[in-house]
Amino acid sequence: MVHYQESLKIKTSGKSLSKITPKVESIVTSSGVKTGLCTLFLRHTSASLLIQENADPNVLLDLENFLADLVPEQRRYFHNDEGPDDMPAHIRTALTHTSEHIPIDRGRLVLGIWQGIYIWEHRQRGSVRELVVHVSGD
Repeated sequence: MVHYQESLKIKTSGKSLSKITPKVESIVTSSGVKTGLCTLFLRHTSASLLIQENADPNVLLDLENFLADLVPEQRRYFHNDEGPDDMPAHIRTALTHTSEHIPIDRGRLVLGIWQGIYIWEHRQRGSVRELVVHVSGD
């Protein structure tokens, strides 16, 4: 069994979804694994990972608007060390994921035709996010 791991630095531009599918696919190709599993882990508590619709950008906009309504920044939070978006970003991350697992078959990610992989930035300002990509298999 092969284990292959790389870390990516992804610059986000404030609250948004950044498509990272091609970068992850490139790492899977570099690993040489034909059948296995790709594990993604985002090393942050105010951004998350999402596998979602990659054809209609309105889906991503609707998701962003829904989560903003669900976790508003305008309420009083005790934790606000880095500003009014600090605690809401932590809550949004707690409601979503910081890791994903995607099967690999014939050297390719087994994603649905309309699925893409995204980093979901929950902070107002952009940041450099670190994503660990671990590929294992044969």
